[in-house]
Amino acid sequence: MVETFASIEMPVDECLEIRKKRFLPEGPDNKKRISIVTGIHGDELEGQYVCYELARRIQEHKEYLTGTVDIYPAMNPLGIDSITRGIPGFDLDMNRTFPGSMDGSMTEYLAMEIVRDLEGSDLCLDIHASNIYLTELPQIRINELHKEKLVPLAKECNVDFIWVHGTSTVLESTLACSLNSRGTPTLVVEMGVGMRITKRIGNQMVEGILNVMKKLGIWTGETVKAREPIISEQVEDVLFLNASRSGIFIQETRHNTYVKKGQSIGKVVDPLNGIVLEDVVTEEEGLLFTIREYPVVEEGSLMARILKMEERTAEEDGEEGSI
Repeated sequence: MVETFASIEMPVDECLEIRKKRFLPEGPDNKKRISIVTGIHGDELEGQYVCYELARRIQEHKEYLTGTVDIYPAMNPLGIDSITRGIPGFDLDMNRTFPGSMDGSMTEYLAMEIVRDLEGSDLCLDIHASNIYLTELPQIRINELHKEKLVPLAKECNVDFIWVHGTSTVLESTLACSLNSRGTPTLVVEMGVGMRITKRIGNQMVEGILNVMKKLGIWTGETVKAREPIISEQVEDVLFLNASRSGIFIQETRHNTYVKKGQSIGKVVDPLNGIVLEDVVTEEEGLLFTIREYPVVEEGSLMARILKMEERTAEEDGEEGSI
């Protein structure tokens, strides 16, 4: 069933509504609940496919459902409708307004209602895509304060990489931080690229959701065994590459590949003069898990993130080929 759990009056006789799709088991209910959240940023659309595909599979096999599944595809419906990252007209990032306030602005009020509706879930997955500038390997990011509880759950989600952040890098005003501090386990998923849908990545995430649902006792159907993720808990393990020149970036290496020290991942070029301004090379060997997608760069633009590590073999990955 579809429920409107938050609404607020707007100018010109309009009403902003945030809705969810709730799936309940047809048979015995074990009272477990998982919540799938996406659309907090209006330019992140990868989660739209995840919501669709997950809902489709559940509807096809309702007999496997033994708990509650809540799907929230559009937490920021105005942003999605206008392809705007934040709240249109307010120049405000919704993921910097949690836990919200009854007496605050429209966005703060909606944020409060969102937190209130999600509280009590046995697990919440907050799904994000990257922005239009970067492509991200499917990954889960976790505040180190909650790693003991969250890392085991993240391992079941079929992602390639689990990144445990230091507390100083986590903003308290995000949805995940607000829910985790209230005792609702919440995993932040980053994957793909902004303003696009990548079915391969979306299907990988859906398989992970079904797998973790089975571990929680919410799903009894067959699931795909989750891939073994790489886990990083040290800040110094992640290398950031930034452009030293402005120009057009020509990508030469895909993300989710193992790169050697000194290897070129692309070039910044000058189209007017037909010259290479910078050869963007890696300073360490490791896993290229983020790479620049949008070609126009300025001095200082983030070009890539590399997890410093030794190359993994096919046996270690459990799949054909290396990383």
